[in-house]
Amino acid sequence: MKTYTLNQLKDHYIGKLGTPEREEYEYELKLDVLGELIKQTRKQKNLTQDELGHLIGVNKSEISKLENNARNMKIGTLIKVFNALKANIKFRVEIENTNWSLA
Repeated sequence: MKTYTLNQLKDHYIGKLGTPEREEYEYELKLDVLGELIKQTRKQKNLTQDELGHLIGVNKSEISKLENNARNMKIGTLIKVFNALKANIKFRVEIENTNWSLA
């Protein structure tokens, strides 16, 4: 029985790294992970969605949307959420072979 790595399966079924299909997949995956990270951190801090929303000035449904679909999240909202959760955040932006890091 032949075995395959996860990356080999992604290459075959989604597309190789650098292709538009693979880039979109990787982007969507990162956003899903980000939403789950917000949810898990909120729960670790023993906050309800309503309480977290109150801390950053939005309603419970907005927190639910962030946790379940981070795709429409504004960067300002993201910063507010992590500040309210007392979490350190770091961003790395890569533009034409130039790395920028914001800590």
